[in-house]
Amino acid sequence: MVLEELRYHQHTLEKVIATLVPQIEQGCEILTAVVASGAKVLLAGNGGSAADAQHIAAELTGRFVKERKALPAIALTVDTSALTAISNDYGFDRVFARQLEAFAQPQDLFIAISTSGSSPNIINALRAAKTIGCKTIGLSGRDGGLMNELCDLNIVIPETNTASIQEMHILIGHIFCKAVDQLF
Repeated sequence: MVLEELRYHQHTLEKVIATLVPQIEQGCEILTAVVASGAKVLLAGNGGSAADAQHIAAELTGRFVKERKALPAIALTVDTSALTAISNDYGFDRVFARQLEAFAQPQDLFIAISTSGSSPNIINALRAAKTIGCKTIGLSGRDGGLMNELCDLNIVIPETNTASIQEMHILIGHIFCKAVDQLF
């Protein structure tokens, strides 16, 4: 079973290498330009994607591998009072959009993470980011869903298995963080 699982994920990685390297490089360029300008990075996702958003934000705020200055990165998934108040007052579909309205500026970057590409709260957040004028990167899977229309760049993992999509998302998140490390 272990070897079978490893080979399955190896096959997913091979598909990513064969099809997504230019988009991942473009994502690195967008992110490093935002960081170099001093703007902030905001991230959101649900479930495992929320954990990925928090992980990437922590790597940027703390450090990834290299010692460097702290960078402004916020996972919109961590403030339980905001999450519950906004969900109660506006509905769960607005939980991230409302926070973007509060924190995002036009020069910022919103990284939206959704394995389906169609999570309603992520879609509404992307619409809010567009209204504000933020740059947007999506990390999605399957066919990219509605995120294809709303992201400046949507990196779609060519897979249907949620766990495999999430594994590639965090790998790409680490590649993004390495690109940021190389700025310093």
